[in-house]
Amino acid sequence: MGLFEDLNSFFEMRLEEFLRSNPHLELQALEEQLLEQEEETVKLLGDLRLREKRLQDEILNTAQEIQRWHVRIEKAKTAQRFDLVKPAEEREAALLRQGNQLWGQMEGLKQRIQQTVELQQQIQIRRKEVREKVVQAQATARATQAEQQWQTTGWNQSYRYTPSGAADPLEQSFQRWETEEELEQLKRQMGK
Repeated sequence: MGLFEDLNSFFEMRLEEFLRSNPHLELQALEEQLLEQEEETVKLLGDLRLREKRLQDEILNTAQEIQRWHVRIEKAKTAQRFDLVKPAEEREAALLRQGNQLWGQMEGLKQRIQQTVELQQQIQIRRKEVREKVVQAQATARATQAEQQWQTTGWNQSYRYTPSGAADPLEQSFQRWETEEELEQLKRQMGK
């Protein structure tokens, strides 16, 4: 078990070092995490809204049951069926307690929905900020890479000194240019 823990911590350290030396990749990883969090938040929000709908249905059913038992109580009182009045009142009271509990659950659920909506908005804002930083970091990385490539192009090319008799295209171009300049200068001097 110790070997796997050591190996795991080694890989984590190497990954952290790699990400620190490549900040644009670290930002991309952060952006992916935020995207996953946003997807999970959207899923949670869907689940919460489904639960809210179920609770609303339960509350409505309970209210209808309370109303039905209230009518029965009044009917039993009018008919002077006192043997049914008390049990019906107890049933109505139980339904009222159930309705209050469901209402409390609904209020708590609405708060969770509101918090989840706010969290989703915060994640979207954060993701947008990270996206902008990713674009900047990629542009900076491309510019740095292009600059480094330009600075090291000559360094990385191999050059062999060849005696003047051998053909070097760059040397020939410079000689031709220098000769043309000398001719132009002679023409100007002779024209005076």
